[in-house]
Amino acid sequence: METAALALDVPRQLTQLAPIDVLILILYFAVVLFIGFYVKGSTNTSEEFFLAGREMSAWIAGLSFVSANLGSLELMGWAGAAYQYGILSIHWYWIGAIPAMLFLGIVMMPFYYISKTHSVPGYLQLRFGEGARGLSAVSFALMTILMSGVNMYAMAVVMQTVLGWNMTFSIWVGAITVAIYVMLGGLRSAIINEVLQFVLIWAGAGLIPILGLIETGGWANLKMQIARNVGSSEYTHLWTTLGTFKSNPMGVHWTGIVFGLGAVISFGYWTTDFLVVQRVLSANNLRAAKMAPVIGAAFKMAVPLIVIVPGLLALSVLKNPDGSVMHLVAGDVAKVTGQHGYDEVLPLMLIRYCGPGLLGLGITALIAGFMSGMAGNVSAFSTVWTYDIYGAYINKRANDKHYVAMGRWSTVVGMLVSIGTAYLVSHSSSIMDYVQALFSFFIAPLFGTVILGMLWKRGTGPGGFWGLLAGTVSSVAMFLYTSTGPLERRTHALAEIALSSNAQPMAENLYRALWSWLICLLVTVIVSLMTKPKTKAQLSGLVYGATVIPSDGATTLLQKPIFWAGVVGAIFIALNIYFA
Repeated sequence: METAALALDVPRQLTQLAPIDVLILILYFAVVLFIGFYVKGSTNTSEEFFLAGREMSAWIAGLSFVSANLGSLELMGWAGAAYQYGILSIHWYWIGAIPAMLFLGIVMMPFYYISKTHSVPGYLQLRFGEGARGLSAVSFALMTILMSGVNMYAMAVVMQTVLGWNMTFSIWVGAITVAIYVMLGGLRSAIINEVLQFVLIWAGAGLIPILGLIETGGWANLKMQIARNVGSSEYTHLWTTLGTFKSNPMGVHWTGIVFGLGAVISFGYWTTDFLVVQRVLSANNLRAAKMAPVIGAAFKMAVPLIVIVPGLLALSVLKNPDGSVMHLVAGDVAKVTGQHGYDEVLPLMLIRYCGPGLLGLGITALIAGFMSGMAGNVSAFSTVWTYDIYGAYINKRANDKHYVAMGRWSTVVGMLVSIGTAYLVSHSSSIMDYVQALFSFFIAPLFGTVILGMLWKRGTGPGGFWGLLAGTVSSVAMFLYTSTGPLERRTHALAEIALSSNAQPMAENLYRALWSWLICLLVTVIVSLMTKPKTKAQLSGLVYGATVIPSDGATTLLQKPIFWAGVVGAIFIALNIYFA
């Protein structure tokens, strides 16, 4: 069973909004535009435009950090994935996020923050030289544009299926709104709107799990109902079904979850993807920069309540007009038969539980999430383009005012390109497969380069460049090889111990990321041992063992980021044990 694609031409409108719902939606668009105009006057320098003047508190930076990731991937994609794959989808929130977020805050943020870099490619330039910087900047700019298209496309589908809006009109409305407020207010505007969107998402979607669990009689009864409806208890177990490839709906082994997702994709995304790292760099001091990912991790653990739980509830509570259990289908099947697709789970659940007013708030929450994802990607693209491509290779001697202007115009250009990529998503098997494939191409090798750069003094510039290139090229090559041949070719390419004939595309993405990361590490080490390293003095501020880490100013136990990281880590372990 393949994951659903969001249908490009959905033949029906799911519901009609009441006037109060339309008013809420209009007010939201008005507020986000107002914020852009309001903060424009405080974004006159590059530091203010690209890093919000480094003035954000730990709480604001932390909420923005997690909200920048709360786009279509979270809301539409994972709700649909939860319906298809069950509770296994929570892994992308817990083992696929929490350890990496805590690692970023405690281990990596001191290097990012004290180096005063504007971007992750900027750090690689300091550590490995221009080659690694240029390669990472180009690949990251490409990824952010493609990811922005995901959010844009998903928002347009919601507007079309729920509101009846034309797909193209919906894409342009979202794109123009985001482009205006990011172009005017830069990262500061994006962060303020992301915090607003975080609140809206919880307010709009929070009722679904509460009312759904009340209707089903609690978690224990929900598990029994799901097992009865789907004919299997596999959908509600987090770990106990991962002993073999064939004992769970995803066709994945625990090695894929622990190593492919937990050790590579997760750490790669949360520690090197500038979309999220940029938010933490806006913190007003080192302690705030370290605390922001810890605060974000605490909120991240709770997000499955409003995303995964609705998908699981849908397996029990969604009914056809005749009272029988509704069965959602793959997106291509939905377009032919007129049935509902997997990725319509969250809108269907909103319509089921929310009346006038609340429905408008819920739909606004969905749109807020999509716009948050768009804004995060386009602001990250603007920064990387301006500093690491345009400023590094095209115009090195421009003044600060010129770079701010370039940042504003690149926001517009990035959004226009994203509109084109929005239609590209419709040709993928699903939102989730598309996004995870992108992560395996760009994020997994980048993490290998960055982590070796921070932890291994012997790593050299040529090693960093060739390792990153080898990892990226190998990942794309594996994807092309396995996607253009029979299933036997996929199994042969990624090794029999990594995949089985039961593996779904999601499982393949996990193992591809793991292999590309290992290839990146291997090539980096080999080339580094064959080339001349930098001196310890040259590595000061860039590598552990060659850097004196400054104090973050914490004087009591409750002020120490590592203490709160320990608290969050303990809760994370307890949750995994409970839902195993």
